[in-house]
Amino acid sequence: MRQIIALGGGGFSMEPDNPLLDLYILNQSSKITPNICFLPTASGDSDNYISRFYDFFEQQNCKPSHLSLFKPHTRDFESFLLEQDIIYVGGGNTKNLLTLWKEWGVDTILKKAWEQGIVLAGISAGSICWFEEGITDSFGDKLEPLKCLGFLQGSNCPHYDGESNRRPSYQEQVAKGEIKPGIATDDGVTLHYIDHALSSVVSSRINAKAYKVYFDKTLNEIELKTNFLGASESGEYNRN
Repeated sequence: MRQIIALGGGGFSMEPDNPLLDLYILNQSSKITPNICFLPTASGDSDNYISRFYDFFEQQNCKPSHLSLFKPHTRDFESFLLEQDIIYVGGGNTKNLLTLWKEWGVDTILKKAWEQGIVLAGISAGSICWFEEGITDSFGDKLEPLKCLGFLQGSNCPHYDGESNRRPSYQEQVAKGEIKPGIATDDGVTLHYIDHALSSVVSSRINAKAYKVYFDKTLNEIELKTNFLGASESGEYNRN
């Protein structure tokens, strides 16, 4: 079973006091104590970002690690990544992420990982990267389309409610045919794909949503059913 979990926003880096999405990711592994590897490439392998990853996941029932392309601890990226159960891609500059991955061959390894059943997850840039296209601020002054890995069909727009220019920019580009139709996600919303199909949409915020956006004579934005993960009956967030 090939799985991709794409976060529009949220997780340990945006909601440090709300673990719902990261626990959801851990729950998708068949392992009791999964190996989870962080790829912080899009942030330039920020030490602070890496530290926050460990701060959260070292408290969970898993074995966290990370792979830096700026200070690699191994030359054998393929063996290291293919022994993971979950690969979690951080946010940042999507263009730089894709360029570095291609240069180091990480894009090819990630496709092998996906095909072997390793769960691929990520936030923002780590959400966009799996689709054919994404809308990104990687170029600095405005949001623009970007060709991505193409594991999933269509386009993706994270932070749909979190940044004021995301919604109008994405809608305009879809309407003009500058970017393929796709799915936009509010902060706190996760798209869970099994193989190439969207299996479920879940959220860590009660009012956060996902939307199918396409153009058919007029621009259409269709709200998708989104399941709020909520808290346990005790009020605490527990891994099942």
